Order: sequence, then structure tokens, then C-alpha cells
Amino acid sequence: MAEVGVTPVTTRSEQRRFVDLPWRIYSDDPCWRPPLRMAQEELLGFRHHPFYDRSKSQSFLVTRGGRDVGRLTAIVNAGHVERYGENRGFFGFFECEDDLPAAEAVFTAARDWLDEQGMTTVRGPTNPTLNYECGLLIDGFDTPPFFMMTHNRPYYADLVEAQGLGKIEDLYAFWGQMSMLDSLDSKLGVMVEGVKERFGVTVRSLDRNRFADEVRMFLDIYNSSLGGTWGFVPLSDGEVRHMATSLKHLIVPELALVAEVDGKPIGSVFCLLDYNDRIQAINGRLFPFGFLKLLWNKRAIKRMRAVSTNVVPEYQAWGVGLVLMAALVPRLYDWGMEEVEFSWVLESNHLSKRTLERGGAIVTKKYRIYQNDPPVAG
Repeated sequence: MAEVGVTPVTTRSEQRRFVDLPWRIYSDDPCWRPPLRMAQEELLGFRHHPFYDRSKSQSFLVTRGGRDVGRLTAIVNAGHVERYGENRGFFGFFECEDDLPAAEAVFTAARDWLDEQGMTTVRGPTNPTLNYECGLLIDGFDTPPFFMMTHNRPYYADLVEAQGLGKIEDLYAFWGQMSMLDSLDSKLGVMVEGVKERFGVTVRSLDRNRFADEVRMFLDIYNSSLGGTWGFVPLSDGEVRHMATSLKHLIVPELALVAEVDGKPIGSVFCLLDYNDRIQAINGRLFPFGFLKLLWNKRAIKRMRAVSTNVVPEYQAWGVGLVLMAALVPRLYDWGMEEVEFSWVLESNHLSKRTLERGGAIVTKKYRIYQNDPPVAG
């Protein structure tokens, strides 16, 4: 068998090979959906992205006999190091053929680079952080992912676990059909009205006339609401601005709602249409005409991902999330929506899990975050 070699990605040619590799890995996988190439290059740091204003990464290609068979990115997340006071590195963008020596070689290169940066442990996959695509799919390989969710081959878990990495947290994707709402517990409606009356909560859609400010407001609520969430690192101001610009043409204002009390935003529910089939049709390329095909006739898309429901700390656990979801439902019927995925939900987020289960949603996919911390002495 030909020898394995690892190359740090430095040239534009190597960057293209890194980005292109998944197209070959998944050439016969009907459930894989390609990423938008330009967005992928930004998240990798191959184009400017504000995450890398403070943080850094190094990508690696692994070859066998001169042929690319795998890839991996080592990441130093400055925000995580600062917030948690730990020298923890991250890995992401992992792809590999079913080739254990190749996986071992590329993980070794990534760990060596992280060691040089002073990182003593590693966690992942994060692409490049928990605020973007993350997690290794470990259950639910028989259906395509929703927009901005990961997909991988079933054997990936074996390759990752062979590197001495073990589970630290699982993420769930809950799925539901609109028809399931017909059997929704009638008590929820009473609860929603009670919350609205008690706190004076009103709900409105995103204001098209102040679009950029509104998207930033949604992301500010996201940052402020997740402070106590496992592994969370707030988006930087630069990331907020960049994300607002990136999502400008993808967001449907009717499907992005904000809850207010006395005119002050206290919560939001943020949804994105499932653009994945259209991205597949344009093969991940926005130019020259891909973006027109991506955005044309959005109402024809009948699958949606509910990305996050967030409530600022002082109103959490009071049912504001239920109020937001109740306001979203008639808008979904008006759209003609058929399927919704709520993703992702941390396994430690018991409140959200119980709420979704009560609403009839079912877990269809499970993703895992790994790390290699030594066991704690008992």
C-alpha cells in the first residue's frame, strides 16, 4: 500500500483541493448536500472572516500515493481560551476515506500544531465554532441534512474515536410535520395566553425597513441569552456584522419573530428555509448565476430549519419561547410549510427537549462533540 503523507495547506492550489475533497468522498451518497463554496472558504480562513481577526487555524491535507484521501483543520479559538481560561484547541472540517492510518496521520499533524500554539487538549468538530456548523453525525444517516447542518459517513465516528477522543456532549435535531400540530396539547394555548397577559408580551415579524439593524438585534439576543449554555462563546461584533450581511438575502422576515415587552426586545425565534436542494443544484457555486437560482421563488421551499429560539436571561423559564412558537405557527400555515427541523438542541438543554417532545417533534438525527481530556480522578 502506498505511503501516507500530510501537507499543511498554504497555497491557493492546496486550499482548492481541501475545499473540493468532499465532492469525491460523497460522490455516491444521496444524502450529502454540498456547502456554498464561498462560505466554506471564509469559515476556513481561506478568505477573510472576522472570526480570524483574533483566532487562527491551520488546515491539513492527507494523501496516499499522491492522492488526497482526507483533511482536517486545527483551530485556536481565542474567545474560548479567554472565556473559559483553558488552553483548549479545536478541530473541524474533518473528511476522510475509510482509512485509519490516514486519519491518524492528519490528526497527529493537527495535534502537533495545536501543541505549538500552547493548546493542551482538543475538542470538536467545530467548523470553526459552535456558532456555525458543528458536531459529528452519529445517528440519522438515511435522510439529507437541513440547511447549515452537517452530514458525514457512518464510519467517521470510528476514525475519530480511534484518536483517543470521547463524547463530551450530544446535539439533537428534532423534526416535525405541520400535521402533527393538530394534536397539540390544548393546555399550551392557555399557557401562552397566560404568559402574554402576565408580562405584556407582544410578538412581531422582522421589520424589512430596518433589516440590517433588526438582524443585528436578533444576534444580540442570541449572544445575551446563551451565556450559561455549555461551551458557548459569544459572536464578536465583527462576526455579528458579517453574519447579518451573509444572511441578508436568505432570511424571510415573516419567519423571524421578536418578542417585546414595552417595546423592548426580550426574545426571538429565528428560522431559515432549507436551501440545501438548491445549493446542490448549483453545486455550491453562487456565481455567475447560482445566487439567482438559490433565491428565486422562495415560497416553493416547504422545508424549514428553526435555528434558535432565544430569550434574554431575565425572562427565561417563563414561557416566552412558547409565545414565540405559537405566533410562528399561523405564519407557517400561511407559507404552506410542510416540514420543520429544530436544530440543534443540546442534550443538556432539558427544557427545550421537553417542550419539543410535548409538541410532538421527534429526534431524527444525533450529532456528537468529542474531546480528549484525561479522566477526572474519583
